[in-house]
Amino acid sequence: MNNRRELPNSPYLAAVSGRTPSHLPVWFMRQAGRSLPEYRELRAQHKMLDSCFNADLVTEITLQPVRRHRVDAAILFSDIVVPLRAAGIDLDIVPDVGPVIASPIRTLADVSAVKPLEPHQVAPVTDAVKNLVRDLGEVPLIGFAGAPFTLASYLIEGGPSRNHEHTKAMMLGAPEAWAALMTALTDVTVEFLRLQVEAGVDAIQMFDSWAGALSLADYRAHVLPYSAQVFARMADAGVPMTHFGIGTAELLGAMSEALGSGPSRMVGVDWRTSLVDAAGRVGPDRALQGNLDPAVLMAGWEAVERRAREVVADGRAAVAAGVTGHVFNLGHGVLPTTDPGVLTDLVALVHSL
Repeated sequence: MNNRRELPNSPYLAAVSGRTPSHLPVWFMRQAGRSLPEYRELRAQHKMLDSCFNADLVTEITLQPVRRHRVDAAILFSDIVVPLRAAGIDLDIVPDVGPVIASPIRTLADVSAVKPLEPHQVAPVTDAVKNLVRDLGEVPLIGFAGAPFTLASYLIEGGPSRNHEHTKAMMLGAPEAWAALMTALTDVTVEFLRLQVEAGVDAIQMFDSWAGALSLADYRAHVLPYSAQVFARMADAGVPMTHFGIGTAELLGAMSEALGSGPSRMVGVDWRTSLVDAAGRVGPDRALQGNLDPAVLMAGWEAVERRAREVVADGRAAVAAGVTGHVFNLGHGVLPTTDPGVLTDLVALVHSL
């Protein structure tokens, strides 16, 4: 499966692998679009999911923040529901709402709607990866997928949810259906990541956006085994792997455990937890990614600079406490109303530090 480029001068890959980078690397979740006027111009002409299945648009949108901000890594423009849509699930991404599922999955019989992902179904995605590997030069490309639990929550709830009541009802009250659904989604996630690696991505990240809705006990019993399967089955890919979730302070140790043993493993940390505290929870042989609050970017440059310096100092302290490296990022995605100029200046600041 290993189709890894040799990028010896990449600060991002150095930091993830425990080597000393030439400067502190920085990239932003949801950097491929959202706040960029050039992205909005393209998106005005194309629906979100249509864009995700157009290799030329995926390539262009992925490159836009690299050109503008000079970040140290690109992340593939996509969405976590892309493999579900590709495999035949009737869904759409509704503006200001998110993914909406036409027929939610609530029973064991419903699980049969989740079909295996076939390579040709995401050919535009893999074509875009090949384009990007050619066009990015020395900048590494991060591929990604949604974690089985977060995908399951969307499918069961029918869309975004505050309480995840239907998801927890299946998880706790219908264990056979839950196991079948999570097994099917684990296979979809692994295949989507595998195809990206074969096409040439240099690293992967798995987003478990809704895992923070769970207690540690429920996460360990009902989610961790499937997330661990994803990383175990991707271990032979030979690329760095990152695990990230929102509101997951109590889960960081378990999420680190899911990554398995081996080099170049990283845990993403949201803004609610200091990197030093996170270092104590994830254990040794892990790098950390994070974790400036995205809302700080609205507070004026003085506040941005102060908080960014605090995150950098926190990252240095975390490395001193035993983690293998630090990649500067936001604690979640770029907010749509963010001034792109602030992001560009933030990258320059972090590099200067």
